[in-house]
Amino acid sequence: MDAERVRISRTNLLLAALPSEGFALLKPHLREAELEQGSVLQEQGERIEQVYFPNDGIISSMTVLRQGIAIETAAIGREGVFGGWAGLGPRRSDTRAVVQIAGSAWRIAAAQFRAAVRKSDAVRELILMSGEMLLIQVQQTAACNALHDVESRLSRWLLEAGDRLGGDNIQLTHEFLSQMLGVRRTTVTVVANILQRAGLIRYQRGNIKIVDRRGLEARACECYEAVRRNMARIGPAAES
Repeated sequence: MDAERVRISRTNLLLAALPSEGFALLKPHLREAELEQGSVLQEQGERIEQVYFPNDGIISSMTVLRQGIAIETAAIGREGVFGGWAGLGPRRSDTRAVVQIAGSAWRIAAAQFRAAVRKSDAVRELILMSGEMLLIQVQQTAACNALHDVESRLSRWLLEAGDRLGGDNIQLTHEFLSQMLGVRRTTVTVVANILQRAGLIRYQRGNIKIVDRRGLEARACECYEAVRRNMARIGPAAES
């Protein structure tokens, strides 16, 4: 593997899993993009013009209702891609894409991504793999939001964020968390204080640190293990 490929695919697991011929088609068109927390990469209903492969940031897919209320239905980190379906043909986004946690991503124009898909079965398989992983998340999140309490959902969310970031420090405010979970900010504050008093997390000035991962797993709903198990089964690590 050449040094440039190592640099590009060092963190995004989908890019790292591509065979050389597929990666070579994408490589000339990949551009590094900084993801600023809170920035909107794509509005719901807009045509997808850019495809993002996150490295060390997280992108939220937010479903926006008519009243303007939005709730997270999926999150995409280094294991996935946002806008991948545009590789199969022109597409409009059915969600709003918001940078949940700042970081970086590799970006490619949707038209150039489609050109690579036409030439490579491996790149096409990448789209199908990422789509299946996204569907698992959306289905489980729907059940989780309907049936589980805020404490177990917040615990699950923090664990998933830590997994995607590859660490236990999560730069996120209670206000932003409330948008992700679809609850009031005051509710997030109360529940976060419960987890902090239990010694599971430590929160200060927009930074949440997971202190006791095993204890937090015990507080999380079954959705955390269900998603992790199914995504590991079909994800890039399973293909390597």
